[in-house]
Amino acid sequence: MGTLDGQTAIVTGAAQGLGKAFAECISAEGAKVYICDIKAEVNAVAEGIRDNGGQAEAFVADVSNRSDVENFVAAAAKDGIDILVNNAGKWKHTPVTSDWEQTLADYDEIINTNFKGVMYMSRAAIPHLIQSDKGNIVHISTYYVLPPKSNGTNPPLTDLYSASKWGLNGFTAAWSKTLEPHNVRVNALCMGATDTPMLRGLYEGDPPANAVDSWMTPEQIAGLLIDLVNEGPDGRTGENIGAWVGVPVELPPEQEPHHKITGIPVG
Repeated sequence: MGTLDGQTAIVTGAAQGLGKAFAECISAEGAKVYICDIKAEVNAVAEGIRDNGGQAEAFVADVSNRSDVENFVAAAAKDGIDILVNNAGKWKHTPVTSDWEQTLADYDEIINTNFKGVMYMSRAAIPHLIQSDKGNIVHISTYYVLPPKSNGTNPPLTDLYSASKWGLNGFTAAWSKTLEPHNVRVNALCMGATDTPMLRGLYEGDPPANAVDSWMTPEQIAGLLIDLVNEGPDGRTGENIGAWVGVPVELPPEQEPHHKITGIPVG
């Protein structure tokens, strides 16, 4: 018996990294998972989950494409939707000194996935989440939006990525208030360096071993997500939940309402 038996979850960007770990952990807790990615490798992730006794359906879909989103959510909705994990995201250097053509191309690439994609997926799924008595929306954000615990937060060459994640704060805060009467909770996980293909892609060749040894793992963040969902309908909502290198990866005490998004510690 798993803690999520009988539930249905959507995980976006699930072909690798965090999304794959989220899908596998949610499935291991008994939920059926519907996963999507722009990469065809998402099919292998679903196959692996089924080989391990889980229930999974995969779709090659782009979260920034409305038709893709509507078709994907409609397929999942046949089983009802209890959990939505908005994980799909893109990262790249976007210097403020880029020329106009590059700037606008970067804007479309980053914002369409990281921000508009979250809006599309959530708008499509919310009517179905409302029908659940235990709905959860979890945005995958970044520690950039929380008070820093080390140097290097909000690096100067990632303005569009940072802006897209700061923008999620508006969704988290507003939707949590709107959906609370319907027992739908809305939170965000905001993690630092985690060992994913996205992070490894920042390095030319293999990253230094001492850096990798310090990183969090996708499985740790997935465990945090499971703990968050398992708080149940009476659990926290509207909160940015941080995870930092060198700090235990665990749910913190629930924040006071006016500190939920800012992450200013209680006390």
